[in-house]
Amino acid sequence: MERTVSRGAILRALLKKELIAYSRDKLYLFLTLLTLVFVVAIFWIMPDSVDETITLAVSPPVETIIAEGIETFRAMGVPEEQLAELQETELSGEQEGVELVGFDDAAEMTAVIEGTLEAWRTDAGDLVLRDAAADDPRPEGARRVGVDIGIGFPRDFIAQVARGDRGVTVTVYSDAAVPPEIENAMTSFVREAAYQLAGRDLPVTMPDEETVVLGVDRAGDQVSYRDKLVPMLAFMILLMETFSMASLISVEVLQRTVTAVLVTPARIGDVLASKSIFGTGMALAQGVIVLGLVGAFTAENWWLLIVALLLGSMMFTGVAMIVGAAGKDFLGQLFYAMAFTVPLILPALSVLWPGSAALWVQVIPTFPVLDSLVNITLYDAGWDEVWRSFGFAAAWVAVLYGAGLFTLKRKVESL
Repeated sequence: MERTVSRGAILRALLKKELIAYSRDKLYLFLTLLTLVFVVAIFWIMPDSVDETITLAVSPPVETIIAEGIETFRAMGVPEEQLAELQETELSGEQEGVELVGFDDAAEMTAVIEGTLEAWRTDAGDLVLRDAAADDPRPEGARRVGVDIGIGFPRDFIAQVARGDRGVTVTVYSDAAVPPEIENAMTSFVREAAYQLAGRDLPVTMPDEETVVLGVDRAGDQVSYRDKLVPMLAFMILLMETFSMASLISVEVLQRTVTAVLVTPARIGDVLASKSIFGTGMALAQGVIVLGLVGAFTAENWWLLIVALLLGSMMFTGVAMIVGAAGKDFLGQLFYAMAFTVPLILPALSVLWPGSAALWVQVIPTFPVLDSLVNITLYDAGWDEVWRSFGFAAAWVAVLYGAGLFTLKRKVESL
């Protein structure tokens, strides 16, 4: 009497075959392990804090400029009480969002900006300069002050402006890497400071203004580069699994292993189911491992992250089936893999440069997956904030997964 083999037993056997084939692919097995180690190491190397303070160098210090202009203020009729208050005002300390660094010598300030000298701030607030080329010792208990832009004023700047002298020269020094918009802002700052210190109103009438920030305003709530890496790491792991799964499918198609399997009681539906479950499971497991190692899971978001990873795993598994069925050799499979995956990487740029993503970026299949990962891991989003992204991602999964199953089925039937 012939024994009937259950579909569950056939599926388990095919999954075991997939695992053995995966372990024998030394190249992608090595790359998978290397990627896991590499991405976690990169995460812990990246800085975990954001400095939102703008450091501005001034020469001479603001106190010196004011002290030089005291006599000019007296001549202008400023009461002694106001002059006394002005002298007692602390202007060189760290204020909200801005840190002023005063230099007595403009040459020292330019040397710090160009990097030939280092500026260090002690706990007492003193500024110490260090010549790194001369191997000077680092000041103990001091922190490094990075200066990229500075302003050099004449010592009698207030007097010149108050007298209305022509040709008053103020020099803005900036590092080559400083964006032009920062330089323009400093130029505007100099003009306004000239009138403010001289006690004059600006020669224009400023209109009433209201600042409207489009998108989510992250001022004061910036995300560190380490935190930005969390959704990127999960995304890259899912992407890497596309290449390994596509390689396994391509090898089976080229070597006609899949036709040998169909000689057994296994049906083509069993083959497709095994590849779907194995590809999705491997991508999901690796994504969970990476997010677990970087501490992304919390008691509130773990199930949301699992759903996002599951949708991404199914999406990339569908792409892997399309690529694996299309490639006729290793180079062909690699070409198709790059052709399909490079456009899918584009939404990742929205993580590095946050803002309102363009409409054409939002229609890319991977955007809702990455968007949900970003909102969950970086901004503690809940179900109310990510269910729309999950819905769009599920729609794309249905399209890509269905296309992958159809393409692979047609390829197997044609062998």
